[in-house]
Amino acid sequence: MRKPELLVPASNLEVLKIAVIYGADAVYIGGEAFGLRANAKNFSMEDMREGIRFAHEHQVKVYVTANILAHNGDLDRVREYFEALKEIRPDALIISDPGVFQIAKEVCPEIERHISTQANNTNYGTFRFWYQQGAKRVVAARELSLSEIREMKREIPKDLEIEVFVHGAMCMSYSGRCLLSNYLTGRDANQGACTHPCRWKYSIVEETRPGEYMPVYENERGTYIFNSKDLCMVEHIPDLFDAKIDSYKIEGRMKNALYVATVARTYRKAIDDYLRDPAIYEKHMPWYQEQISHCTYRQFTTGFFYGKPGQESQIYDNNTYIQSYTYLGIVGQRDERGYYSIEQRNKFSVGEEIEIMKPDGSNVTATVNAIYNDDKEAMNSAPHPKQQLWIDLGHEMDSFDILRRKNMS
Repeated sequence: MRKPELLVPASNLEVLKIAVIYGADAVYIGGEAFGLRANAKNFSMEDMREGIRFAHEHQVKVYVTANILAHNGDLDRVREYFEALKEIRPDALIISDPGVFQIAKEVCPEIERHISTQANNTNYGTFRFWYQQGAKRVVAARELSLSEIREMKREIPKDLEIEVFVHGAMCMSYSGRCLLSNYLTGRDANQGACTHPCRWKYSIVEETRPGEYMPVYENERGTYIFNSKDLCMVEHIPDLFDAKIDSYKIEGRMKNALYVATVARTYRKAIDDYLRDPAIYEKHMPWYQEQISHCTYRQFTTGFFYGKPGQESQIYDNNTYIQSYTYLGIVGQRDERGYYSIEQRNKFSVGEEIEIMKPDGSNVTATVNAIYNDDKEAMNSAPHPKQQLWIDLGHEMDSFDILRRKNMS
């Protein structure tokens, strides 16, 4: 069986390194302009250069998003941006706009061009069109079934790759094209500034009773009428293989390192287990299910892969986030005392039981024996985010191990 690519998102340089260490074959990132996650931290040119260097040292590719729907005023700046990217050589550009595609073709033809899901790629004729323009890969719309993808694979050139989202948030609008944010807030989703109004909590107001809000209760927190479940296909890896998909894409360029590590590690093991022996994959299914539930998520769905969902398996529901673990930080270097550095992300205290999450799939339960600040002063707790600390957990650790704490249910 051909090994598919596992493509993982990264919001910043730290998360890129985590994605690489925890199993990605490729990482997709956004620069400071022209991507659809304007509110993500994104990458400066300097960080992008360092990220590409680090990834390539680990035989991992880096793709840069430039998938806005451009306006006239964007085009000259797009050209300048691609001139700069030409020097640092990412492995591909992810593009949705034909004008932007043409500029990339002119400025940096040596960099692969991938067509974003934002371009609404729903049929093999569209795939063939982009191939004729010089695209190496097309990202399928989330609205396609596996049956349609299998048919598409038969109808397109053999050297045109198909990339498909297999995990993460689903948009309530067709393949991500939405006018709701622009209409309600003036921030354009198709320019990277979506305010996610589909995640807001709504109430009903009757015309003759202004100011009197009447919630529609679906659960104790109210109704979320546009809110979609999260896509999850880790239990259906054989079907993805059968469809001959070239790249399995994880959504989440706004997510933190714990989320990225959890999802990347779980899908890495599932894919590798299935390649080794389908029986091993089936045997380890409870592990994949348990691990994937440890990241922040809404309820899970298989989306449109098995046809249009009926009422019994609806995608849009009263979904709010479930968070099983709190992210505490990433392990750094070890000092002469045997303590490990960490940039703390959430509060933890001496005496607490936490987990050390390792790239190989193991999780080690540990007790916080000691916490020291940078001045080597002992502390009972670490209350300040991004504080530089030295900790003793009584265990050997490695750089890029992640520390997390199980939340009380």
